[in-house]
Amino acid sequence: MVVGIAGIWLATQFVPGVAFNGTWQVLVVTGLILGFLNGILKPALKILTLPLTILTLGLFALVLNMLLVWVVDILFAELVIQGLIALFWTTLIIWGLSSSLRIFSK
Repeated sequence: MVVGIAGIWLATQFVPGVAFNGTWQVLVVTGLILGFLNGILKPALKILTLPLTILTLGLFALVLNMLLVWVVDILFAELVIQGLIALFWTTLIIWGLSSSLRIFSK
């Protein structure tokens, strides 16, 4: 959940086409919703899309992550992600933070 908050904030700072026009409280709620989607919805979607993930050698997992970030973008009017490239880089930032946290927490 902290990764979602930090990832969205970093994307607004470094990715052109990503803006957040809300308070820090809304940013926290946005990150919490992203964390909730990643924790609850993503495992079920991973199981459902396993054949596509195998067929694409894992690249469909990136599409799945982008889909979840896009859902958060739709849910919150304060978060504006303009275009597929901005969505891609935002997803990559969140994924990189999540991976780093997993590595350093072991």
